[in-house]
Amino acid sequence: MEGQALKIQSLIIFPIKSCRGISVPQATVTQTGFEWDRYWLVVNHKGKACTQNVEPKLALVEAELPKEAFFEDWEPTKNSFLVVRAPGMSPLKIPLTTPSWVAEGVSMWEWSGSAFDEGEEAAKWFSDYLGKQSRLVRFNKETECRATPPAYAVGYSTTFSNTFPFLVSSQASLDHLNTLLPEPVPMNRFRANIVVENGDPFDEDLWDEIRINDLVFKGVRLCYRCKITTVDQETGVPSAEPIQTLRKFRSDTLLMPEKKSQRKVFFGKEMVWNWNISNSQGKGKKTIKVGDSISILSKISSITEAAT
Repeated sequence: MEGQALKIQSLIIFPIKSCRGISVPQATVTQTGFEWDRYWLVVNHKGKACTQNVEPKLALVEAELPKEAFFEDWEPTKNSFLVVRAPGMSPLKIPLTTPSWVAEGVSMWEWSGSAFDEGEEAAKWFSDYLGKQSRLVRFNKETECRATPPAYAVGYSTTFSNTFPFLVSSQASLDHLNTLLPEPVPMNRFRANIVVENGDPFDEDLWDEIRINDLVFKGVRLCYRCKITTVDQETGVPSAEPIQTLRKFRSDTLLMPEKKSQRKVFFGKEMVWNWNISNSQGKGKKTIKVGDSISILSKISSITEAAT
């Protein structure tokens, strides 16, 4: 709402890329994103990333982590598991301790390298569910670094998120969009990590730096949206919306007419945690919670200045 203080409305962690998220009361911030966010990835027989763009039924795959996993400094034991569920499938239990196997030749977009392989049981589970040879891999932070594009954010990295560690969206922006859609859509279409309440629609476009508690987040790019936003996350069935409506008022052609059009549409702001701006912050883990206040430290002057 206009005039009210900005707050965190919800925090969402997506353990397995392109599968369902977990709404959590608090989340641990690391340099590569929230702890446990996009740590796992489904890959095909060639080791290439498999997402809802190709397999929309991944929307129905639920991942559950122990509640204590979202507290700072928690370490998994041999009795700690990621539990994976999907319609028609028996639950799959993945130990959270470090796997013994490594998969080489894993690739996602611009990145390629090695990753932990979660073994034959997980491979059979996802192969049976998707009807094609698949495996489940886990990002190995000890040996791999997936750098963010230096044109936008030098010196940062992420795991299996699309490009940047954090995605911020606002409820006001969704509410505005829903007034224009034939049928309203929920926020889960946009797969944000941090959902903001109060403020005006699309205020986040202009956020250059924000502070949550003592953590400063840097806005690096408007988030351009792919067809995954058209997949109903409850049914796994794609449609034309909300991309079709977003194109009418959130396209680069309309928002930045002086720039060459790349036929992109935008919703949300991609961010990094500016861990290096203050010695007092350090590089350790920090926790933010639902209800925490958000302060806007700086803004760009207009959307035409926003990186895309």
